[in-house]
Amino acid sequence: MNRTPLAAIAAAVRRERTLRELSLGELARRAGLAKSTVSQLEAGTGNPSVETLWAIAVVLDVPFSRLVDPPERGVRVVRAGQGVVIPSDHSPFTGTLLAACPPGARRDLHVITAEPGPARSAHAHIPGTTEHLVVTAGRWRAGPEGDEVELAPGDYACFPGDQPHTYQALAPSSAAVLVMEYV
Repeated sequence: MNRTPLAAIAAAVRRERTLRELSLGELARRAGLAKSTVSQLEAGTGNPSVETLWAIAVVLDVPFSRLVDPPERGVRVVRAGQGVVIPSDHSPFTGTLLAACPPGARRDLHVITAEPGPARSAHAHIPGTTEHLVVTAGRWRAGPEGDEVELAPGDYACFPGDQPHTYQALAPSSAAVLVMEYV
């Protein structure tokens, strides 16, 4: 079935919300979102930010990828500059999911990009989440709030994703590979 990325996200949010027997209003309340935002998202007419989808994933206690990447079989290629790019509402930051966590495993693989500007503040993800970051271009400041580290190309950092953390580009065209590991 060929669906647009937004239609796949809408179906996934509705599926996960329904599995947990939550109303639209209750999901919105717990995620700190307007009910109309969740309603538009499930109708496939919204334009969700990474913050909106993370907030929903945390409330539903699912990996981010379960909302944005339907499972597929066979060889999958995501060409550079392609894939579903999800922007931040508050900083010059985008995330592109490369590989979702397969059944029985608990990790997602993303490419993130950013330009110098305000840091992207990330809320705590589901308990037990660990983030692994490998810088591929530019320079980054990332990590738990108050314990951020500066990273250059080739540098690797690992930190708890189940507490508030930030990502900030320190150079133009900064990029990194981010592995989200869930317990």
